[in-house]
Amino acid sequence: MSATLNTGPLTLAQMAEAVLRTKGGREKTALSHRYAEMWRQSRAPDGTPIEIGTAHPPLQPARPDRPEQLDPRDVPRRKPGSPEGRIAILHAIAHIELNAVDLHWDIVARFTHVPFPIGFYDDWVKAADEESKHFNLICDRLEALGSFYGALPAHAGMWRAAEDTVADIMGRLAVVPMVLEARGLDVTPGMIKIFQNAKDRETVEAMNVIYAEEVSHVAYGAKWFNFLCGREGLDPTEEFHALVRRFFPSGTKPPFNDEKRAEAGMPPDFYWPLSDEMPAAWR
Repeated sequence: MSATLNTGPLTLAQMAEAVLRTKGGREKTALSHRYAEMWRQSRAPDGTPIEIGTAHPPLQPARPDRPEQLDPRDVPRRKPGSPEGRIAILHAIAHIELNAVDLHWDIVARFTHVPFPIGFYDDWVKAADEESKHFNLICDRLEALGSFYGALPAHAGMWRAAEDTVADIMGRLAVVPMVLEARGLDVTPGMIKIFQNAKDRETVEAMNVIYAEEVSHVAYGAKWFNFLCGREGLDPTEEFHALVRRFFPSGTKPPFNDEKRAEAGMPPDFYWPLSDEMPAAWR
């Protein structure tokens, strides 16, 4: 039964499940914003607490009929300097942001059996809320440029990380925020430069918002990964390497944004040893 059919007060996990089961991108993010605000109000000194509860999240979230989802190797390439290329970049970003909305609500709904401080839920609800904003910012830019989310095919690879780590909270933290989202910190400055060169000020402003807020999402991953390692008496660096090799065997690839990764709590000895292009100093 969907969480939206519950007749009593929704728990946070049921809210998360409801977002995951909402199909349309704009509808999904509107519900995400609504539930995030309810959670914020519940956490205020005079708020009515919301239970964490339990839920039954789907293995795959509901998604709109379009875009067509292809293997990453089959997604057409376009020259980034052309108007069509810039639209393709924005479409890819919108797809990533919608995946991120679901990924952050999924971590709320799926791992309630793992004991965490309440701050764990504060962090991921905030991240999901911000990803919802990011999706809508990019959709607005697509529409201003005469396109829309769903107009182009998109890659189907990002959600595989969620499926692979469906029963492993530490694997989820390692691969999603600390590999996939950290990669966003590496590549976003170059994408911003493309839109600066095109004198697209509105898109640059939107992407600067995303760039600034994504640092905290990577930081949440590092924070709670280190928390779990500390609780289990594990070495965080060694555990991260083992999990990435297991769940993300293609490894990490430079160039790395060392400054922003450090700001997010990821020192170079976390990711450089996983790269085939590791400097001699790390060998």
